[in-house]
Amino acid sequence: MATLLYQGHGSFRLTCNDGTIVYIDPFGGNGYDLPADLILNTHDHPDHVRYDKMPHAEGCQLIVAKDFFDENGAHKTINTKGLTITAVDACNENHPITSCVGLVIDVDGVRLYDTGDTSTTDDMRSGRLAAMELDYALICGDGIFNMDIPEASRCAEMIGARHTIPMHLLPADTTGETNLFSPERAEAFTGPGKLVLTPGTEIELR
Repeated sequence: MATLLYQGHGSFRLTCNDGTIVYIDPFGGNGYDLPADLILNTHDHPDHVRYDKMPHAEGCQLIVAKDFFDENGAHKTINTKGLTITAVDACNENHPITSCVGLVIDVDGVRLYDTGDTSTTDDMRSGRLAAMELDYALICGDGIFNMDIPEASRCAEMIGARHTIPMHLLPADTTGETNLFSPERAEAFTGPGKLVLTPGTEIELR
């Protein structure tokens, strides 16, 4: 089964059942030793784009936020490397809706949602995300560039994933070596099936 490693801040490494290695918003922490087959990006801010952190496997594919918009500005679904990746809204005053995305990733029978950097979106309010019957939701909550913990907790209820994981809980530093996680904000976060992952924790996705 697939596994998910939380590297800290908004960075994750997904290992698929067939050995495909996927990095999401690489920036901080450790766990960049495995060669990337696929790198996914929710937006182009500096704390999400350290594509040089890991070795790249032959044929490595980088899919950035702009690739998830068609010529009319509508979100796209991309099928690659055995995954189905669907873009959804991500936006607030710091993150334009036209250049930022959240990602819903189908992998090995599990559906994972990464909010990217955002506040409450229409896709949350409308029930679109709830209708996707998500297994895991990775939800930001730094309260400065994104929604705060109370808002993130309300969004988690709207989304209704089986498990919710708080992430991106502090503003990034320039090196990606500190400000990777806030135990206090993680503790204050609430949501269905809450899981708290500290940097370096890896879980099986069931």
